Amino acid sequence: MHELHLRPAAVDLRDRVLGYRGFRFDVIGMRRRLLIPDGVVKVMLGFGDPVRVRDSGDTARLASGVCLASGVRTTAAIGEHTGLIHGVTILLTPLAAYRLFGVPMSEWAQLSVPPEELRPQPFAALAARLAHVPQWEGRFALLDRVLRQSLDTGPAVSCEVAWAWHRIRSTCGRIRVEDLAVRTGWSRRHLERRFRCQIGLTPKGAAQVMRLQEALRCKEAGASWADAAAQAGYHDQPHFDRVFKTMTGRTPSAFRAHRSAASPRDAQDFVPGQVTSAILGPATDRRLSCVPQLTL
Repeated sequence: MHELHLRPAAVDLRDRVLGYRGFRFDVIGMRRRLLIPDGVVKVMLGFGDPVRVRDSGDTARLASGVCLASGVRTTAAIGEHTGLIHGVTILLTPLAAYRLFGVPMSEWAQLSVPPEELRPQPFAALAARLAHVPQWEGRFALLDRVLRQSLDTGPAVSCEVAWAWHRIRSTCGRIRVEDLAVRTGWSRRHLERRFRCQIGLTPKGAAQVMRLQEALRCKEAGASWADAAAQAGYHDQPHFDRVFKTMTGRTPSAFRAHRSAASPRDAQDFVPGQVTSAILGPATDRRLSCVPQLTL
């Protein structure tokens, strides 16, 4: 069985909840997926076997579980799984994740952690509640109700941080941090501190992620790597190549080769309009259930 159901959140949630991804893949074999920085927080609520997520540059940093919340990143991670993969992934803006979990985003940026460790209610029982709902539409409706209530009771988001985040996104990262600070009326240091708390990255780190995503969108639209790099604002091709490898662990050509080799049945992108992953091939370690959970 191979199911993938994509659904937007309820209309009143769409500025915070980017959508839901319901999935069920039965015994599709060992699978490794390169998860590249995309500026989106993902909360996977699983009903099947565990998955594990490891840092692509630090293999000692890993997490395993049926349910995992993944913060924003500036470097890639590698997701691995085998067997029955069944559940729902919630796609959130970082600001929505800050309100939802009520924990400084800087404490779990670059990490994947069990969501119930960040906020026991409603996440301690939410996966089980979803699993008992027989139809996907019912599960998505339940998520709408739970998230609406939880988001409304979370900590307030700073108007200045929200403005800076949206400005970084709207300019695809092509804006100076000094200019953001001037427009907010804050010092650069104060902006960076508040931004890290509510987004998880520094403004400069967030801009790097947005520029990477812009280059990838240009490439997907048919541009050469050189043209994609220029359109995204990189100094030259060597500069882009260095940044790309630092952030993804792959050269641009190797990443493209992984994307091209994947089966058409493999949905490689979780977020509409963004390039979020590439299938790498089989995992080498079958003992997923033996990997300890990563805690805060």
